[in-house]
Amino acid sequence: MLTERQKEILKIIVLEYIKLAKPVGSNLICDTLNCSSATIRSEMATLEELGLLEKTHTSSGRVPSEKGYRYYVDHLMELKKMSAEDMLKLQLIFHNNQLQYNDCLSESLRLISEMTNYTSIKLGSTSHNNTLKEISVVPISEDNLIVIVVTNMGYVEHKNIALPNINLEDVKKTVNLINNMIVGTPIDEISAKLEYEIKPIIANYVEEHERLYNAFYNVFNNFANKNIDVVGKKNILKHKEFGNIEKVSQILDKFDDDNIASLVENIQGNNNDINIFIGKENNIDEDMTVIETNYHTPQEDGKIVVVGPKRMEYDRVVSLLEFIKENIER
Repeated sequence: MLTERQKEILKIIVLEYIKLAKPVGSNLICDTLNCSSATIRSEMATLEELGLLEKTHTSSGRVPSEKGYRYYVDHLMELKKMSAEDMLKLQLIFHNNQLQYNDCLSESLRLISEMTNYTSIKLGSTSHNNTLKEISVVPISEDNLIVIVVTNMGYVEHKNIALPNINLEDVKKTVNLINNMIVGTPIDEISAKLEYEIKPIIANYVEEHERLYNAFYNVFNNFANKNIDVVGKKNILKHKEFGNIEKVSQILDKFDDDNIASLVENIQGNNNDINIFIGKENNIDEDMTVIETNYHTPQEDGKIVVVGPKRMEYDRVVSLLEFIKENIER
């Protein structure tokens, strides 16, 4: 059980180290708590014995240990009120009636990553509970089309495809064929239906059937598998503790979409809470922290994750995630 003074010392060291990435010495704490240097050094030694602080080889100051960060998060952290600037940027996204649901989520992830210099990840499950409502095509140039896929639950996805010298009448026939035959099919079953039901008959109606079949097959296959969005993969390079090239390379390999999807999927916290996994508590990297929360909407159930160094602005990230979760579930 820590004394109130020990709690204050630990909190000061955590917050200062998060801010400056430098070991914290007794002088700074003396000035803050109005105690003698000897008293502070004695308390710091006690916190070190308890495993909450660590002493570096290059300084007489202390840094938080993994256990120290956990104690701070569980007992000392006060949620930071979102700055007016942060709130305004996010509100502009969620109040923009021109943005579809998935665009709002993608833009909010981009903003989190930009504002914090951490990596943000969305893992969704759209394809499991959405069926095809309609597809449409919009020509944007002689060689390029936008394919728009709409599900029964309001999820909209669009993809730009290049089809040089394509006959637009063939495109129209293909779209009509798909809409007539596979509307109502679950998104993750469409690729199979295209293969076994559309492909055998499309040649009877469409001259350039091979090119068009392949293009639409790829659109639906990508949509069904697009349940992961990773933003700010290289932000790790901005943090002082990751100066080792080999270490950075290992982490960036884990941020590959397929790798990170399986790692994030296996991180299980309390379903409706914001959960914090520090160091060895997560399966991404022992030198990093993972903060995640689940969200539930009519369109999909999913998970939003922020990954950064253990020296993370925990209070700010939790506030940002709470704001985004509240707005996407509204």
